Amino acid sequence: MPQFVDEARVFVESGKGGNGCVSFRREKFVPRGGPDGGDGGDGGSVIFVGTPRKSTLLDFKHRSTLKAQPGEAGRGKKQHGANGRSLVLEVPLGTQIFNESDGVLLHDLTVPGRRVFVAKGGRGGRGNVHFATPTRQTPDFSEPGGPSQSFQLRLELKVMARVGLLGFPNAGKSTFLSRVTRAHPRIASYPFTTLHPHLGVLILGTPPDEKEIVIADLPGLIEGAHEGKGLGIRFLKHVERTEVLLHFVDLTAENSREPEEAYAIVRNEVLSFNPELARKPEFLVGTKKDAADPERLERFLAFLRTQGRPELVISSHTGEGLGDLLSLLGRTLPEFPADPSATAFAPSGDSDGSTLVPERMGGE
Repeated sequence: MPQFVDEARVFVESGKGGNGCVSFRREKFVPRGGPDGGDGGDGGSVIFVGTPRKSTLLDFKHRSTLKAQPGEAGRGKKQHGANGRSLVLEVPLGTQIFNESDGVLLHDLTVPGRRVFVAKGGRGGRGNVHFATPTRQTPDFSEPGGPSQSFQLRLELKVMARVGLLGFPNAGKSTFLSRVTRAHPRIASYPFTTLHPHLGVLILGTPPDEKEIVIADLPGLIEGAHEGKGLGIRFLKHVERTEVLLHFVDLTAENSREPEEAYAIVRNEVLSFNPELARKPEFLVGTKKDAADPERLERFLAFLRTQGRPELVISSHTGEGLGDLLSLLGRTLPEFPADPSATAFAPSGDSDGSTLVPERMGGE
């Protein structure tokens, strides 16, 4: 399994445009000659494109300098210099591109195949053939190639999942994910088995009315996570993309915390990180029903009733309660996923537009 990397810093530089050529015709039977210097080629651009084929920013961990190819200079006989090759870089869907110098969000790649120019290549300079006039028939100058652009960028990945699984370590999130999807997260009986988010695809319904739902198993949180304790806020940012939160609580006697206490601690960490997450639909789910302590189970159900929440208790090992939970998810999630970028940022226009233009609320 590739290493999960969700942050990277890169220096990008486009290619400089090629210089125009100063040249004069020297051909047999052409006594007067004249300027014939060709144009320089355009420099290559640095382009990012979002793709579902990638799930991590690992490619950029040891590749921090990214440069496109410069354009070639023009040549005599009106020959145009070759354009520099653009550097097209694939990143996972959900990648945000920030300007490192001021922290401004430049692009949010949530649409497959969308290309954004982060550094535009320099334009090729014109050769001296363009500067001949009736009164200046032998121009001895040309136009230099346009300059390159360079920027220091920060890439930050927020996983694209519709459902996020929350809870303390060993609350049963990974087991649930492996049961309802084809994901194979590492599962063990000790805390922090899961060290990075795992994604799985849940398929609800039957053809042709199937609904695909991406679920993210987020690493277990502990008290003080929003202040950097445990795994800290490193993975809390991935919750921001989700549409529904499933909060798992361990009901076995080995769990030293009462269900409502465990829920309150993790809930507080999430809202301390981003209070806007309180608006997301959330379901509280008791886990490990097959090994649950009867008194703890009864107290948990009583807590759900006092809060007016649906009574959701599951066992991922036996499958008990999974049908009710998945049915509830299917009814809660709309048929088509919401565009996570629409709530904060919208595309600034055509991908061929200006470089490093911040994407603002409302779009075009």
